Amino acid sequence: MKGRGVILGNLRGREAAALVVDGVLEDLAVSQGEGPVIGAIYRVTVDRQMKGQGGVFVRMPDGERGFLRQVSGLRPGQSLLVQVTGHADGAKATPVSARILFKSRHAIVTPDAPGLNISRAIRDEDEQARLRALAEEVMQGADPSFGLILRSAAEAAEDDEIAADIAAMRELAEAVMADDAGQPELLVDGPSPHELAWRDWAHPAPDDWAEGIDAFASHGVEEMIDALLSPEARLPGGGSMVIEPTRAFIAVDVNTGNDTSPAAGLKANIAAARDLPRQLRLRGLGGQVIVDFAPFPKKDRHILEQSLRAAFRADATESTLAGWTPLGNFELQRKRDRQPLTEALA
Repeated sequence: MKGRGVILGNLRGREAAALVVDGVLEDLAVSQGEGPVIGAIYRVTVDRQMKGQGGVFVRMPDGERGFLRQVSGLRPGQSLLVQVTGHADGAKATPVSARILFKSRHAIVTPDAPGLNISRAIRDEDEQARLRALAEEVMQGADPSFGLILRSAAEAAEDDEIAADIAAMRELAEAVMADDAGQPELLVDGPSPHELAWRDWAHPAPDDWAEGIDAFASHGVEEMIDALLSPEARLPGGGSMVIEPTRAFIAVDVNTGNDTSPAAGLKANIAAARDLPRQLRLRGLGGQVIVDFAPFPKKDRHILEQSLRAAFRADATESTLAGWTPLGNFELQRKRDRQPLTEALA
């Protein structure tokens, strides 16, 4: 598939969506099994503080537990609105946040974060002025604590479409934020894979949308996903990296393959650095990541670091590059923002 394509279909009985750019799988969404869906909004009850962990447990419906990294201003038994921000690892509590976002294709309404912001990807001053005027008109009379972010997909979109999006998110936010008293309850479910694709993959505009029971098979997506179920990821130039999750961290081992030239190590390492964010994203992996790069001259570390930082800067998921360990490995931390692919397809 040439260009940017969005494929909506089913994967082993689960709803799924794939983003393919010039024949390369760039993103993948698969419906979760059990447990809270990322992006869902709940009314919860504050449970107990966890001394030394900087947060509190909260009670969710159906016996689920959440963990909120906030302590000040909270008391046991208090009702609170939270949003699911990550995937619960094993038997751990679901990560939640009191900073709630009401997100749609063109707009994000931000309670308790006032102000109007326009995506930095929209650089045309006339377009910025058009969007600002439109947003101010639709948000007139809204709760002054509500903020608004206009997303990059709003660029060149029709006024009526953008206004409807803003109005819908404002109305939803007003209704939900006023419903903060009572027992634990799911108030807004998280997006399905098809909804997420429509919402978050709209910019740049896809060249092709494909939908159907056999869409994944006919566009080669099933083969791409099968490759992700193997620990080994092939790299351009003949190298490879092996990605293996453990209970404590994710281990990544980079190999040069058959190329034994002096430049082979740095070449394979740069290829791995460029592809690592995509591999972690597609495999649904997060947490502590330790990379054992192929042997290469220590004087070239800055070159590899530049490739790593550029690759993770372009990735939407929050990551922290900690740097080199005393034993010469590279350590980083990536937010757990989705269910691991192996669990989703289990």
